[in-house]
Amino acid sequence: MKGIHQKILRINLSDKSHRLDCRDEEFYRTWIGGRGMGAKIIYDEVPVDTDPLGPENLLYMSGGPLSGVYAPATGKTSFVCKSPATGGYGDSNVGGHIGPELKYAGYDALIFEGAAAEPTVVVIDDDKITFQSAAYLWGKGTFETEKILKDELGDDFQIAVIGPAGEKLVYIACIQHDFGRQAGRTGVGAVMGSKNLKAFAIRGSKGVPVADAAALLEHGKQAFANCFAKPGFEEWTPMGTAGVTNWVNEIGAFPTRNFYTTYFPEHEKINGEALLERILRTDKGCFACPTPCGKYSSAAGVLKDGTREETFQVLVEGPEYETIALVGGNCEIASIEEVAYANYVMDDLGMDTISGGNIVAFALECLEKGVLSKEQVEGRELRFGDLASVVYLSEIIAKRQGIGDILAEGVKIAAEKFGHNSQHYAIHVKGLEQSGYEGRNAPAMMLAFMTADIGAHHNRAWAITHDIAVGVDVFEGKPEKVVELQHIRPFFDQMGCCRLQWVELGFELENYPDLFNIVTGEKLTWEDMMHISERVYNLTRMFWVKHMPGFGRSWDWPPPRMIEELVPTGPSAGKKISEENLNWLLDRYYEVRGWDKNGIPTPEKLEQLGLSFCLPDLK
Repeated sequence: MKGIHQKILRINLSDKSHRLDCRDEEFYRTWIGGRGMGAKIIYDEVPVDTDPLGPENLLYMSGGPLSGVYAPATGKTSFVCKSPATGGYGDSNVGGHIGPELKYAGYDALIFEGAAAEPTVVVIDDDKITFQSAAYLWGKGTFETEKILKDELGDDFQIAVIGPAGEKLVYIACIQHDFGRQAGRTGVGAVMGSKNLKAFAIRGSKGVPVADAAALLEHGKQAFANCFAKPGFEEWTPMGTAGVTNWVNEIGAFPTRNFYTTYFPEHEKINGEALLERILRTDKGCFACPTPCGKYSSAAGVLKDGTREETFQVLVEGPEYETIALVGGNCEIASIEEVAYANYVMDDLGMDTISGGNIVAFALECLEKGVLSKEQVEGRELRFGDLASVVYLSEIIAKRQGIGDILAEGVKIAAEKFGHNSQHYAIHVKGLEQSGYEGRNAPAMMLAFMTADIGAHHNRAWAITHDIAVGVDVFEGKPEKVVELQHIRPFFDQMGCCRLQWVELGFELENYPDLFNIVTGEKLTWEDMMHISERVYNLTRMFWVKHMPGFGRSWDWPPPRMIEELVPTGPSAGKKISEENLNWLLDRYYEVRGWDKNGIPTPEKLEQLGLSFCLPDLK
């Protein structure tokens, strides 16, 4: 099998050693790359009682067989670990250039083991691995850290860093790369921080072994031309993901005021047009991207903090849609400049803006409802719609100061500690805060959040378009569609490429088996790929079964607000999904998947997928 080096670099931070893990080709055929190989490795090697922030947890990073080759958007990289945010399976995906650079250095994947005795930077320069002190970087923000290392090592190194949130083991800490790209979800930055790993840098000079280089060159040219010719190219590229803001608001799915409602009347102040007209400076794309969704913005304004005012001016990549939704609408910030500034603050602290926006909004509602007192936030007047409130809460969370020490562990744990019905305001599934699409009037999207294998994240099945296409009141066929999407979308993470060309442009799925087979020399059909993806989805489900006592159906249930409250305003006013219908959706979903009524894969399903090694963990 081509497209791989058959080399996984394992770095032990405890004793500053490294070694090669050379798997046979069958391992790669079975798990492909990215999250597939990562899920298998952590399933096998992370013990059941492992503390996600302990040295026994692994931090795995990999692209896939398509990483770094001449094809559209082959720059995606997965980080995999046992998640501190949820305690279960965790992964997060990042764009940029670091995945291809790892491939050019001669490795298919990178695994960090153990924990360094002091803050450390690891430098991977082809076959040369060195360990440097990061004491002088500890406490610095992500932007300054990456710039210092670029200046010291050279601009040709690709670098990943954490900020203060990762150092303080905040459960929503992210890993930043390329001055604005984040592996944001599931707390991967906290795992990096727990290992005293402030940053790692990679430079490679090797090529990617390709089965048919001439065919790849020709097919790659056609694939890029195909992307440029799609009708959606001119429409989608200028605003990137921010361009969906109007649509999500108009269908009544835009999270507003801690998911209290689904329509933000001031959305035009923070939408894609506002970004394009007021703050956008240039586009930014990942490796080999024909449709650069990254938007470098310059935002200026005034931060009013009580009687004190100070001006701000920042350069930041973004804000993209999820930040607009969770920091904008969900916290009721009605200025694109202010959303961009909050985006910059969270990025520099090294915090996921999806979970960050959720937690800030949760805290604001807890203050509003009397769950928290003014004294617990140093006597401050915190409120929705106030940038200073968002910035203050972000900073105390990232630094684990005062009440921020509890909020740093996410809304699920914070609500358990706060009590007083605050669980009602905690919007999460399995402990992961929900991303920026409301589901009370979108059954497929609600089911996608309920059953996503890392918690309430949209990238496993962005099913809301199906809800709109067939009707939000239709339930039949939606579990089948969610399962289909949960097989299609994660397979991109295994190949090491971006799904947006398919999602936004309609770049045909049939292109991917062709590209994969040209690179690897294999003869996989799309059906073969979906079978492999189903195998991985069942394996990640079994990670939860193995690691979380009592795991089952109750873990797939939406938060109380989504069940008990009708949407009060906007296009979805008066809507929610009944418990009867939610149970029907789960029953049918489990049936389609071949799982039992408790949501556990059956022995027959595991054996069918080549997962018989999981059978002992069913007990």
